[in-house]
Amino acid sequence: MTASKPGRSRLNGWLAEARTSAVGTRLPASAVEVTALAALLLAAVGDSRLWALPPAVLAFGLLAWTWRGGSADVGTSVVARVLLLATAYLLGAVHGGLDPALAVGVAVAGLAVIAEPLLASAFEAVYPVSANLPGIGWRSGRGPDPGRVGLVNGAAVLVALVCAFTGVSGVVALVVAVAALGLTLFTGLQGLKQVRARRNAEARLLKTLTAYEPVFLVHWNAPAGTAYQLAMWLPYLERLNRKFFVLVRNQTNFNEVVGLTTAPVVMRMGLNQLDEVIAPSLRAAFYVNTATVNNHVVRYTNLKHIQLNHGDSDKVPSHNPVFRLYDKNFVAGQAAIDRFAANGVRMPAEMFTIVGRPQVENVAIATGPIASIANPRVLYAPTWAGFYADSNYSSLLVGYDIIKALVARGCSVVFRPHPYSQRSAALARECDRIRTLLADDRRTNGRPHVFGAEAEVAMTVADCFNASDAMVSDVSSVVADYLYSEKPFVMVAVSTPAARFPEAFPLARAAYVIDAHGGRLQGLDTALDDLLGSDPLAAARRDLKKYYLGDIPSDRYAQRFLDEASRYL
Repeated sequence: MTASKPGRSRLNGWLAEARTSAVGTRLPASAVEVTALAALLLAAVGDSRLWALPPAVLAFGLLAWTWRGGSADVGTSVVARVLLLATAYLLGAVHGGLDPALAVGVAVAGLAVIAEPLLASAFEAVYPVSANLPGIGWRSGRGPDPGRVGLVNGAAVLVALVCAFTGVSGVVALVVAVAALGLTLFTGLQGLKQVRARRNAEARLLKTLTAYEPVFLVHWNAPAGTAYQLAMWLPYLERLNRKFFVLVRNQTNFNEVVGLTTAPVVMRMGLNQLDEVIAPSLRAAFYVNTATVNNHVVRYTNLKHIQLNHGDSDKVPSHNPVFRLYDKNFVAGQAAIDRFAANGVRMPAEMFTIVGRPQVENVAIATGPIASIANPRVLYAPTWAGFYADSNYSSLLVGYDIIKALVARGCSVVFRPHPYSQRSAALARECDRIRTLLADDRRTNGRPHVFGAEAEVAMTVADCFNASDAMVSDVSSVVADYLYSEKPFVMVAVSTPAARFPEAFPLARAAYVIDAHGGRLQGLDTALDDLLGSDPLAAARRDLKKYYLGDIPSDRYAQRFLDEASRYL
């Protein structure tokens, strides 16, 4: 079942998006309505048809501007379009006699436009219920497009205006209007069928899930483009060899998860819809972030609630008191437990279970000192700016200078920024500058830099680790994961001066620190000398590896997680 986004659906989103110009200003709906009203008044009182022409052209031009993406925002600008149709009618009635075909065409087109809000409401109620769930099918593919209805109805308005201004036979306007109304009605019927199919699926959902007998669920809710949070855990959850499903709360996440797993995916938006998915066979619920709506599922006390998180770091969110919400917090190592206590978040020891980071099981361990490598390859993996000021650890604003220094030393670079870097215009610009620098150097000097889609899509994080001999990063979970390789790394101090950095972020005790506090680089050459040369912190990294990633034999590293998770299933 294909659909628009539920709740505040994409139908509503189209309007906001369409009214946003290239410079980010919004076009008020009233601007279209005022110009359309002006056209109507001038058509009524003007001595010539031409009086109404400028405002009519302007009004329709504004409408066309909002539709420039190729899809009309169905159900909006209804008043403006009805006013323009009334203008076409008056032009015929006041100037030169009314063409009956034009009058009927205007009325039919008006019906099509007025029906749009009902059509939009129907499609707001169309959304998928599940995918991959035996007994409830989900048909992918293209369904009725309400945006196309808006475009066709807009065309009917335009043709009526052209006929009225030029005196062309209104038969053309009537034919187009009939076609527009037919498409509106047909699309509305298709939407109602999809609503009925959705309701039937919902009515059978609990029964179908009960028959499927899932042992656990994974609850995930996150902004678009955050699928990595879930993707890193799905292979290990699948290795538990127990039936499970992924529960998501919006269609964006639904579409992302369907592309990641063959396990059933269920979408329930509201709190009152969750009873439908708590099958009797369920024993546990896993979470990979601390989304606010996690509490909607945590309220089911018959389940064991286990927080996996999507990485371990010294960031502020990693010791958020919200972790108290869960029965168990699976953490990578003792460092995660101590981090809560060090920041005044008191949690009983039994709330924690050390499972390591199974995602690093295939990370290669360094075979020799970096000084023995003639032209080392360095991974630059900066984090993003965070949702709040206290979690802005990104070094991207000084990243260009760091990359220049590495290239000047003969290093090749793997550049993999955090996916959220594109959400900030400033960080996105810096990413582009770095990619341009690496492309120019690769073309000029032949260095095998890796960046763009190759590093950010084709390669996994572990691939990037294995393709590098050292790393430069920020306060980020990738640093703790990189620790498994025992390779040297630099951390960039952005939120705190370098002198206080190891105290605030203990993992920095194993890192060479570049001070970028206040936006000015200090200690860059010294840090790179140590990173690529004598590497005096090699022993410290080996010690902290167990502290941060667990004292777990490498040949059974991922098995620790599987064993601990199985205890609750």
